[in-house]
Amino acid sequence: MEQIQDTEVVIVGAGPAGLMLANVLGMYGKRVTVLEAMDSLIDYPRGVGLDDESFRTIQTVGLVDAVRPHTSPQHIMRLVNGAGKVMLVNNPQTEEFGWERKHSFIQPEVDRVLYEGLSRFGNVEVLFGHRVEEVEEDLGGVTAIALVTSADGEVEHRRIRGRFLVGCEGGKSPTRKRLGVTFEGESPSTRWLVVDVNNDPLGTPNVFLGADPKRPYVSIGLPHAVRRWEFMLHDDETEEQVTDPAYVNELLSEHVPNPAELDFIRRRVFTHHGRVASNFRRGRQLIAGDAAHLMPVWMGQGWNSGIRDATNLGWKLATVLSGHASVDLLDTYTTERKDHAKAMVDLSLTFGKVIKITNPVAALARDAASSALNRFPQIKSYFSEMRFKPMPRYTQGVLADPSDCTSGRADATITSRLIPVRTANTTVSPVGVQFPQPRVNAAATSNILLDDAIGNWWSVIVWGNSPKDVLPRSALRRLEALGAQLVAVVPETQRAWAHQHMDSDVLVLGDHTGRLKKWFDDRPTPLIFLRPDRFVAGACLTQNAPATLDAILASMSFIEPAPAKDQIETSSATA
Repeated sequence: MEQIQDTEVVIVGAGPAGLMLANVLGMYGKRVTVLEAMDSLIDYPRGVGLDDESFRTIQTVGLVDAVRPHTSPQHIMRLVNGAGKVMLVNNPQTEEFGWERKHSFIQPEVDRVLYEGLSRFGNVEVLFGHRVEEVEEDLGGVTAIALVTSADGEVEHRRIRGRFLVGCEGGKSPTRKRLGVTFEGESPSTRWLVVDVNNDPLGTPNVFLGADPKRPYVSIGLPHAVRRWEFMLHDDETEEQVTDPAYVNELLSEHVPNPAELDFIRRRVFTHHGRVASNFRRGRQLIAGDAAHLMPVWMGQGWNSGIRDATNLGWKLATVLSGHASVDLLDTYTTERKDHAKAMVDLSLTFGKVIKITNPVAALARDAASSALNRFPQIKSYFSEMRFKPMPRYTQGVLADPSDCTSGRADATITSRLIPVRTANTTVSPVGVQFPQPRVNAAATSNILLDDAIGNWWSVIVWGNSPKDVLPRSALRRLEALGAQLVAVVPETQRAWAHQHMDSDVLVLGDHTGRLKKWFDDRPTPLIFLRPDRFVAGACLTQNAPATLDAILASMSFIEPAPAKDQIETSSATA
C-alpha cells in the first residue's frame, strides 16, 4: 500500500505567501509541509517594494534582523514627465505601525530569509522537486499527490495528507482552477521589458517613474547596488527583438554613458495583470498570494498582498486546528481579504494608466493638471504621504460593531449618543483597522515595540486600568480560554504604581512616548480587543466589554471549552 505522509497543513508553492504562511503556522506550533515543484527558490529579482504592514508581520515571526540588510527604508518615488519635470513625489514619513512605510528590497534574499527561518521549527518541512498533480479531498482532510523525479530519472508518486491545503503556486494556480472560482479582472495588452543590473551605475536610492509619452519607463535603485529599468514596449516590437543585447543597450543609452559595460542580471518581457479570485476558499482548500490575486507593479503591492493573506489566514488556520473555532472561521478569510486586494488592484491599474499615456496631447493635459494640483499643499501632501493607498478596513469578519455590538460586522463610524462619543475628537471607528505600534516600556525591557511586548496572539488592552478590574469573571474565563494576554497601558509616570497594585498576570506597559495616550484620548474606546494579526476586533467603553467579547467570539465561530470539574461543582453548590 502506498505510504501517506501526515501533516496538518499542506502548502503548495514556496513563494513569499507560502513561506510566510509556513512561518506563521510554525510559530503557532502547527505541522506544515510545503511542496515546491522547482528544485530551489527563484534566485532572480522580482518584487521591489516592501511596506510597513509586511514588516510588522516579519517582526511577528521574528525575522526582522535577518531581513533588514536586504532593504532600503524610506524609498522615495518621483513621477516625472517626458521633460524630466517632477509631477509627484511620494515620500511618506509616518512610522504608525512601527516601521518605515516604504522599503525597496531584494526579493530573492528576503524570500530566502523566510525559507531559512523555517529551520527554527521542527514541525515544518519544505520539499523541493514535488510537483502536485492531483488533490483528493474528503470530509476529514486533503491529500496532495506529488510527482517526484529521483536522481536516476525515475518518477514516483508521493501522497501528503493534511487537514487543509493552501495553494500559493502563483497566477496559474492549479489549486484555484480546482476550486472552480473565477479570476476576475483584466490583463492589459501592454508589455514591458525588465532589465536588472549589478553595480548600479546611477546610485540614486529612489524610484523614477518616467511618464514619457515617447516611451514610458521606470528606473529603480535597489539594495545591494542593483538597478532595475522597465521600458514599455510598442506593439510592433517582438520579444526576441527587445531582449537582444544591442537593442537593450540602445534603450539604456539615454540613462547611462556606456550600456555595454553594465553587469546584466536579466532581460525579460512581462505583461501586467490585475485579477482577483471570486473566492479564496472552497471546502478544505484555500488560495493565497498570486494564486488569489495578480497585482500590477505600479504600487509595489504584489509581494505585500501575499504577506497580508498569510497574516490573515495564518492565525485563523491555527485557531481551527487547535479546536478553538469551527471551520466556518475560514470563511472570514475571503470576506476580509478580497475587497482590499481588489482595491489595490484597481488603484495600481489606474496609476499605470496615468503613466502609460502615449498620446502627446493627453500627456500634455496630464502634465498641466499635475502642475495645477501641486499648487495646493493639501493635495500635494495627499500624494506625498501616500494617503491615496487604501488601508485595510474590515467591515465584515471577526469583528463587533462599536455602537451596538452586532457580531460579524462593524460600521466605520461610532453612532452611539452617549456623551463620551459625542464629545470625542473622532467618531471614526478603530474596529477593523490595524492598531498602531508605538514603543513602550515594560518591567524587563525599555523602549520596545508594542507587538514585541504583548506577544503574537490575542490581547485585551485597557488604558489606565487593569482588564481584571473592569471585566466580569465570566468574560475573564472566556479570554483565558482564548489565550488572550491582558494588558494595562498607563503613562510612564504610573508604571511603577501599576506594577505594585495590579495582578501579576496583567502585563503593565508604560507609554513613555505619549502616542498611546493620544490615541485613546481621541477615541471613546478605552478597551481594545486586538487580534493576532494586529487588527482591532472590538473597541468599547469598559461596561460594553462583555457584550463586545460575546459578539467577537460568535463572529469567529468560537468553540467554548468544556467547563472544568471544579467549576461544575462550584456551580452545583451555588444552585
